[in-house]
Amino acid sequence: MKISTLFLAIILVVSCKNHGRIDGKPESNNVSSIQKPPVISVEEIKTKMEFFTSDKLMGRKSGTPGQVKAGEYIEDFFTSNNIVPYFQTYRDSFPLKEGVGFNVVGYLEGNDVVLKNDIVILGAHYDHIGISKNIVDGDSIANGANDDASGTVAILELAKHFKALNNNKRSVVFALFDAEEMGLIGSKHMAERIKSDGSVPYAMINFELVGVPGAPGSELSFITGYDVSTLPQVLNNAAKDTVVGFSELAKKYQLFKSSDNYGFYQAFNMPAHAISTTDLALFQYYHTVDDEYDKMDFDHMKNFIEKMIPALDGLINGPRGELKMNE
Repeated sequence: MKISTLFLAIILVVSCKNHGRIDGKPESNNVSSIQKPPVISVEEIKTKMEFFTSDKLMGRKSGTPGQVKAGEYIEDFFTSNNIVPYFQTYRDSFPLKEGVGFNVVGYLEGNDVVLKNDIVILGAHYDHIGISKNIVDGDSIANGANDDASGTVAILELAKHFKALNNNKRSVVFALFDAEEMGLIGSKHMAERIKSDGSVPYAMINFELVGVPGAPGSELSFITGYDVSTLPQVLNNAAKDTVVGFSELAKKYQLFKSSDNYGFYQAFNMPAHAISTTDLALFQYYHTVDDEYDKMDFDHMKNFIEKMIPALDGLINGPRGELKMNE
């Protein structure tokens, strides 16, 4: 062997030891290849909220062209972030009295051979009431910024985060429900469809009205059905903070039964709750044309999503036995 050839061979061996590959690119298990989660950005939250609250969507009433556009936006978001459909397509369709409604449902499979069979559903409703009979300053479009564009955007941000991190042991379903305003039709349809397939979800969390903070001094959020299961404790323990608390008003007005979590509770008798940050005694714009983009607190939304991430991470990756129904 010539000296020059020997020297080249030594260089190649050293290179392979240093980089794992002759081309200098790291192997897939190299630390440098681990993908960092995206930063939760106020600007991205604003962009999404601006779309969902646009007058062009005409209040996102189920079965209308505006609501279809909202659903297509969610489908495109899932596609661009490589989040696959949970069913054969993203759309989980169902009939309405007028037209067709559809949930938009994405899926992130778990990477633990056992725990991936546990499905955690994170949801929010993307419809609203459409055109209001109560006109304010010539405006009749009820854009539903807090109710529930805020929850919808929170789910999209969480979906992007967990997909990028890609370390979830349990499988996660991201469900954007239609026809909530018509009587929880979309979520009840999806719960029954999952039940007919023989699946039993591990937990369901619905995000409802998270666009503004609660009263000064209150917890970051409250969870409906606080005593129904150990989910509040699981989330708070994982976050090492009180991210969800008890609300006397939520109990008084039975808000546990008023949102998209309830259909899953009815179908499976499982931990299925709604989380909200809004004190309805203070928020005067519920189901009015004034529930607009400019009434939202985007720094609060960013803070809420960021603080929910470690709580949800504990739910998605924690051991079995912690989460259970209370008697």
